Formats: sequence, C-alpha cells, structure tokens
Amino acid sequence: MTGGAQLTPADGGHRYDVFHTDCPARDVVDHATSRWGIWVLISLHDGDLRFYELRDRIEGVSEKMLAQSLRALVEDGLVWRHVEPTTPPQVTYGLTDFGREVGEPLMELFNRVTRRLAPSGIE
Repeated sequence: MTGGAQLTPADGGHRYDVFHTDCPARDVVDHATSRWGIWVLISLHDGDLRFYELRDRIEGVSEKMLAQSLRALVEDGLVWRHVEPTTPPQVTYGLTDFGREVGEPLMELFNRVTRRLAPSGIE
C-alpha cells in the first residue's frame, strides 16, 4: 500500500478512468477495499477509535498492516488522524466526510451479508 490520492469532487462531469493503471481513483478504491482497509472503514463507521482499539476490534490484523492501511486511508482523505501530545502519544482515527460516503456502501454490503447468514454463536 503505497501512495495516496486526494480526490476532489469532479467538476463538469469529469470522471476518472479506473481501469487505467495510472488512475488515482484506482488507488483509493484499492485501499478502501483492501483486506484491512474495508475493516477499518467499517470499524470507524460508528465512531472514532484509537489505534489499539482498532487493532483489538479487527481481529487478525497485525500492528504493521493496520498502520500501513491507516496511512494509505489517511493519505487518500478517507480517514483523519489526530495525535495528542502525551507520553506515549495517543492517536485517534475517524472517518472524513469522504470516508463516510465511501464507507456507507461497504456497511450496506456488510449488513446484507450478515442478515443472510445463519447465527453462528460468535459475538
């Protein structure tokens, strides 16, 4: 996960060609739908979380992969990051308006899938 793209609303109907390998929108889609990116966006849907709260909520993600995913999502403008100058620093993450907009269909997908699955007993 390298690089990020700050996408701004298209003016005059301009659309990105997401099928082209150099398209900046393609990077944002890749980051948002990556193995861990989707879980970050879903986890932050209900509110802001600190790094370790995110790590604990998203079972199976390593600190390294979570940090990489968050860095890409912040660079893309989907997630904001706030650092409290304490010792140790307290870092909080939340969704930007763009992140909330991108995350809505992901939440809908998540809700549709979980409504269709039989109860597993896992909470």
